Amino acid sequence: MKNTTTVLTSMTPHFSGHETFPLRQMWLKKAFDKSIGGRVAKTTFSDEKAIAEFGVGKNMVGSIRHWALACDVLRDDGGEAYTVSDWAIKALDDDGWDPYAEHSTTAWHAHWQVAGRGNRATTWYWLFNHVTASSFSREELEPALMDYALGLEAKRKLSPATLSRDLETCLRGYAPRVAGASPEEYAEPMLGELGLLHEERKGQYAFRRGPKPTLNDAMFAFALLDYWGRCAPDLSSLSFEAIAYGEGSPGRVFKLDEDSVAERLFGLGDLTRRALNWTDTAGLRQVHRNSADSINLSAMMIERAYD
Repeated sequence: MKNTTTVLTSMTPHFSGHETFPLRQMWLKKAFDKSIGGRVAKTTFSDEKAIAEFGVGKNMVGSIRHWALACDVLRDDGGEAYTVSDWAIKALDDDGWDPYAEHSTTAWHAHWQVAGRGNRATTWYWLFNHVTASSFSREELEPALMDYALGLEAKRKLSPATLSRDLETCLRGYAPRVAGASPEEYAEPMLGELGLLHEERKGQYAFRRGPKPTLNDAMFAFALLDYWGRCAPDLSSLSFEAIAYGEGSPGRVFKLDEDSVAERLFGLGDLTRRALNWTDTAGLRQVHRNSADSINLSAMMIERAYD
């Protein structure tokens, strides 16, 4: 069977909802703490008490809701309440793996949801999967983002201003401005701690490619399994090239260089108890999947990522 992956096509385009606020350190925990019995009433974010209960302004309440949905803390099944994800219950509960949302895996997991899956964050997905320039400004990216957005939503009229705000929010979430910014406006960006993007000079950005010391090997394996399950679910092996360079792949989304990807793949066998195995035979580098039970393996990996 040909070892290729398909481009992710199931993503629903989404260019707003965050109210121009990047994700902050404690916002996922704030949303989770409103849950009762694994559910959060939708009115929690819209009734008159929301501002007082969350301790932030109305627009920030809307932003907290957006990021909780984008980062897979809450899921919208269409009912009167949001469902809390299994991961959020295990991680963010007061007795969970990361009750204060301060573990690096929580931030990497959030990044994977928005940039790897494009979950309510199309611009985040586009930036990390389609921008290949070594250095760029927001103004340089905007025309390309508009072309990409129009390709996804040919029938919908998209406002350049909306896309510009979305892109600005995305960039500030990874490389927050300092000069001229109020502490309240730019405090504690969760994704900024990952070191994926930096501002070379005012308005000019660049990715930081290479090893990511705070990225746990098990979180990398979790992302690999997720990518594999969505892009090539019927394949029992996946090539090194797909894992390192494929659209939506861990290598591309985490901005790992080739050596860093290879180093993590070498240890997959021991990490996954031989459910995944790396081989390099006659120049053919690939990972083999020996277990069809990817859901349980993914659950094991995300738990180990918090060790």
